[in-house]
Amino acid sequence: MEGTVKRWLDRGYGFIGVDGRDEDVFVHNSALGGAFELREGQKVEFEIEDSPKGPRAVNVKVIE
Repeated sequence: MEGTVKRWLDRGYGFIGVDGRDEDVFVHNSALGGAFELREGQKVEFEIEDSPKGPRAVNVKVIE
């Protein structure tokens, strides 16, 4: 899937607006492979998995 980082907090997590969907998806910096942090407005691609608190993004990669 693709989307745009809507909000990124210094605490290491945020939310991605998913292209073609109304709901945002939670993302934690552990889903980034530890190599970088996200910035608001970045385009990303990712997979979605279910978690106890709802859907979350995993395998997140910045689209250049």
